[in-house]
Amino acid sequence: MAEAHKLDCEAVSDDCRFIVQSENEDEAIELAKNHMKEVHDREVTTEELQEGHLQVV
Repeated sequence: MAEAHKLDCEAVSDDCRFIVQSENEDEAIELAKNHMKEVHDREVTTEELQEGHLQVV
């Protein structure tokens, strides 16, 4: 079974239950960046997500 890349918004925001999980790291990061911009009006970098929020499950 392939590893999946997971980003969980709840880890950052207590009132948001958004979770993205994908076998493709680039796809997971892009979806998370879009979510942060559209829902939380916050720009985040790929590096910020990789270093602080991306989990490999």
